[in-house]
Amino acid sequence: MDVQTKVGLVSAAPVQEILVEDELKQLFETNSKPKHYIGFEISGLLHVGSLVANGLVINNMIKAGVQCQVFLADWHSFINRKMEGDWDKIQQASKYYEEAFKFFCPGVKIVHGSDLYKSNDAFWRKVLEFSNHVTLARATRCLTIMGRSEKETLHVSQFFYPSMQGVDIHELGADIAHAGMDQRKIHVLAREVYPKMGWKPPVAVHHHLLPALGEPPKVDDVEERVMLQKMSKSKPDSAVFIHDSKDQIAGKFKKAFCPERAVADNPVLDWAKYLVFPSIGSLRVERPAKFGGDVWYESYANLESDFAAGKLHPMDLKSAVSVHVDRILEPVRTHFEKNPKFLDVYKDVKITR
Repeated sequence: MDVQTKVGLVSAAPVQEILVEDELKQLFETNSKPKHYIGFEISGLLHVGSLVANGLVINNMIKAGVQCQVFLADWHSFINRKMEGDWDKIQQASKYYEEAFKFFCPGVKIVHGSDLYKSNDAFWRKVLEFSNHVTLARATRCLTIMGRSEKETLHVSQFFYPSMQGVDIHELGADIAHAGMDQRKIHVLAREVYPKMGWKPPVAVHHHLLPALGEPPKVDDVEERVMLQKMSKSKPDSAVFIHDSKDQIAGKFKKAFCPERAVADNPVLDWAKYLVFPSIGSLRVERPAKFGGDVWYESYANLESDFAAGKLHPMDLKSAVSVHVDRILEPVRTHFEKNPKFLDVYKDVKITR
């Protein structure tokens, strides 16, 4: 596979940004098997954004010859008080995350944070060295990577989080750091600090964040808006989980925000563009002949054009996207129905974020 084809795979939707593409090209020219990193806190049940959107990028990278690594950040989860701050529950839930990513992304390597740190006596020294290059104000601004606001009451342990994540990337030998756009700050920080420590900065690949299905928040601050708009486990009615049934998915899309002819800030169109087309490659709308009959879209541009022109009704669009999302989730949903033990830990856990 030539370099341009590999770059095309890595940059395909739902990827939104690469820092920087020339470095990615150089990486593929000099390294036939570069290493990748993406990290996840261990918290609630996985939703479409956390597994499928991330998984699409991982699978494309694997096709491009990248050695992909999913880092299950159990220490970070503990610091951020996930799973009620219960270490044992975090460890149990990490097995569920591992199973999901192994199933959805065949060939990916799973690394647990506690295992990485346990076998690496120098890790914490490097965290402190990294921290020596980061001001308190900069660390505070980076705490949005935890889903936290600068306005919240924060604890000392949380200020180590950005430096830990920055060092994680290096300790995994990653040439490519991958995450959603909400993690951009830590990757930019790593790219700035690494040269000061004599380390080669990673190429950063950021994918689009699937929004919640509800009406977008009306706030002027772009960063705050992204945080409020993205899918959240604590807002189950506007998120689609990988275990949701066909009827549950249909019910959530029926209530989804989708104004007629509106393209901007339309979560249903967003899901079509960044989830359905990258996963399936097309979208079929089924409707009675009196309403125009079935129509098959082989490009998102045509779908958007018809919707903007009023040729496609919001209910028909919502129904079609719902059907395709169910089709995407059916294999992984069935897998866990056959292996329910992985979900036992969630029976008595309250998800707050």
